[in-house]
Amino acid sequence: MRSTRYPDEPFYISSMGGAGLVFDNLGINMLSIVGKASSPSILYLNRNQGEEVELELVPVNTHRVWNEGRGGVYNMMDHTHTLFKNRYSNNPRILAVGPAAAISDIGAICSVPIKKGKLTRVNTWAGRGGFGTKLFQEHGIVAIIYGGTIIDDDFRDRKVANQWFEDKYHKKMAAVDLEATAKYRFESKFKTGGTFGVNYTTLGGKMLAFNYKSIYMTEDERLKIHKEFIINHYLKQFNQETIETKNQKNCGEPCVAVCKKMNGEFKKDYEPYQTMGPLSAIFDQRAAEKLNHHADMYGFDGISVGGVIAWLMENLIQGLLTPDDLGIKGMPIFDLKNFDVVETSMNNAKVGIQILDSIIHKRGILDLSEGARKFARHLARNRGKAVLDSFVYTAFAGKGWMVPNQYWTPGALSPMAIMGKYYMYYGNDFVPPRELGRRDAQRLRGELILDNMGICRFHRKWAEEMMPDLMDSLYGKKEAFIESIRITASKINSRNSSVFWESKRNIDYIHTFLKRQQEVEGCDNPELEKWLKRFEENSKEAALSFWYEIHKGIQEELRE
Repeated sequence: MRSTRYPDEPFYISSMGGAGLVFDNLGINMLSIVGKASSPSILYLNRNQGEEVELELVPVNTHRVWNEGRGGVYNMMDHTHTLFKNRYSNNPRILAVGPAAAISDIGAICSVPIKKGKLTRVNTWAGRGGFGTKLFQEHGIVAIIYGGTIIDDDFRDRKVANQWFEDKYHKKMAAVDLEATAKYRFESKFKTGGTFGVNYTTLGGKMLAFNYKSIYMTEDERLKIHKEFIINHYLKQFNQETIETKNQKNCGEPCVAVCKKMNGEFKKDYEPYQTMGPLSAIFDQRAAEKLNHHADMYGFDGISVGGVIAWLMENLIQGLLTPDDLGIKGMPIFDLKNFDVVETSMNNAKVGIQILDSIIHKRGILDLSEGARKFARHLARNRGKAVLDSFVYTAFAGKGWMVPNQYWTPGALSPMAIMGKYYMYYGNDFVPPRELGRRDAQRLRGELILDNMGICRFHRKWAEEMMPDLMDSLYGKKEAFIESIRITASKINSRNSSVFWESKRNIDYIHTFLKRQQEVEGCDNPELEKWLKRFEENSKEAALSFWYEIHKGIQEELRE
C-alpha cells in the first residue's frame, strides 16, 4: 500500500487470512480505492454470475455505530451485515475499522468469516502498517462488504493441485501441508500448538517481559519467570482451555492448519498476547483477554499498541509520567517481590484498558494522532530523554515507527524498508550484522513470493519453493516470476528510509542479545567477541556501526 496523498511514503503490505477467497467470487483480480468519500461510508460490492459488479457507497454515522452494540469494530461489522446481508446469495465478507483508525496511525482492519449467515468470532486482521487508518482517513471508508457467485473452478480442482505436489514431493497436497503446518495446528513433541503454544513452550530465557526490562535480568531470573508465570500458569491455561478442548478454527479457508486458537470469543495469537501479556506484566489469561479484547474492539494494531502500553507503564513506575498525565487512575506493578500472577496481572490489565480509553478520547497529554514515535520525541524534549529511552521501536523517515515482532533477536530491529512483518531474519543464532542484512533481504524476497500469490506464510515450508514451478506450469513464466520478485524487492528497498535506533533500550536490546549468545548459548564466534568488545567500550558508537553493517548487507543483496 502507498499513500495517494503523500506519494513518497513507503510501500507496505498487510495480509489477512480468509478474506481473499470470498473476494475471488467478485470475478475481478484487484480493487483500487482512489479518492475520498464525502462522508464516512460503507463500500458495498456484489456480483452475480453473468452480471456486472454492483457498487454503492452508503454513509454511516461512525460515532453512533462505534458506541452501540458490541462496540467499535465489532459493531461496525454487525451494522454492515444487517444492512446488506439479504443482498447476497453466498456468505459475503466484511472488512471494518474502529475508532483507532480515526485518532491514531495504528488503526487496523478487522474481518471475520461468516458462516450460515452469521458472523463468527474468529478475528482476522490486516493489522500492521496502519491499513485501517489509511482506509478511514484517506478514503473515508469504515467498512467494505463484498461477495458474489462468480467462481473460477479451474483453480479449485484438487486433482490438479495433488498432481503438482506428487510431482514435487511424491505426496498429496494434504500430506505435505499437514507436515508444513504442524506448529500452527498441534506440535506433538510439545503437546501444544499455534504460535502462542509453541513459542511460549520454547522461549525459556529468551522471553521478553516488563517492557523489555527482562533483557537486563540474569538467565536464571528469566527462566524462573518463564517457569512460574508462563509454563505453570499463562501457557497452562491456554493448553487446558484451547489445546486440550481442540478449540481451534481456520480463517475462513478450508485449511488444515486451523491456526485460530480460541477460548470463547477470544482468539489467542502469540504476538498481541505477548505485548499485551508479559511485555505489559500480564501473565494471566483472564487479564490478557480483557486487555486484548478492548484493543481489538477499538481496532488497534495489537502488537504496536501493546508496545505503547508497556512503555507508558514503565514511565509511570519510574515517575517520569503521572496517572494524571495519562488520564487514568491507579498504577501498574512491575515489582516481582510483590507480584501475584492473577491479581497483579488483572491490575495491570485494568491500567492498560484505561490507557487505551485515554488514547481514544485524548485524555491528559495522550495524543497519538501523529504516531507514538512523534509523541515520544515531543515528550523527550519537554520531560527529558529518559521518557523516550525505554520505548522499543524501529524508526522510518520522519514519522514512521513500528513496535518490533516479539523475538529477542537483532533481526527484529533491522533497518529494512518494511518492518513489523517477517521480512527479516529472526533466528536465535548470532549472525554477523553484514550477513544478517543479506539474510534479511533474502527473507524479503521469499516472503514476497507468498504475498504476491496471496498465500499464507504459515505454508511457507512448501510454498516458497513451489510457487515459481506453479507459475511455470500455469503460464510458462517461472524465470519471469522470479525476476519480478527480485525487481519488486529492489524497488521496495529504494524507498528504504530507515533511521538509526532512537532509544537507549534498542541499543541495550542488541547488546544484551550478544552477551547472552556468548554467556548462555556458548557462541565462540570471533566476530561476536569483536562486537562485544566494541559495545563495552562505547555502546552507542558500536550500535551505530552494527546498524550500518546490517544496512550495508541489505543494500548489497537488493541491488538491481
